[in-house]
Amino acid sequence: MNSSSSGFFRRASGTPWESLGVLTAVLCLLNATFSLTGCAGYQMGTGSSAKFTTLFIAPISSQALIPQAQALVTTQLREAFIHDGRIRLVNSAAEADAVLSVTLAAYNRSVAVARPDDTGLARRFDVTLQAKATLTDNRTKQAYFTARPLEAKRGVFTDSGLVPSEYQTLPLLAELLATEAVHATLDTW
Repeated sequence: MNSSSSGFFRRASGTPWESLGVLTAVLCLLNATFSLTGCAGYQMGTGSSAKFTTLFIAPISSQALIPQAQALVTTQLREAFIHDGRIRLVNSAAEADAVLSVTLAAYNRSVAVARPDDTGLARRFDVTLQAKATLTDNRTKQAYFTARPLEAKRGVFTDSGLVPSEYQTLPLLAELLATEAVHATLDTW
């Protein structure tokens, strides 16, 4: 290539900053091209689709001694599936492709942190709500899964008293349990 040829590879006759500007423009163009093509296949959501389109959530049963937990967990469970949006909830088992049954199995509390002024007293407890879920195909009556364990765990500080703290934490436990139930039901098994 001779020095008088015109084109992109000709040495810039101006300052080094002018050739740097051309190089910067080319790099920016390449970066934009690769960035846009890299996101071309993006789609929102988990990417998995359920084997059914409608779901009935059976009334929650409880083997654990937690007052008013059944209604709270049922509400959070329905809200979580509605918020997810991959399936439609129906009001009866006869209308549904699948039925989800959840049983609250246990509620436990364990000391996580002792008080600094009295090590015999707890400042924070870890509370755990355990449940078992069964998902059944309503068309074939075959179970997708049976008694799958679900667990929600939160820390409860006793600064304002244990009972009020646990009462305030129960909706958070129900929300965590509902999220886990959605993943167990709709994501790839």
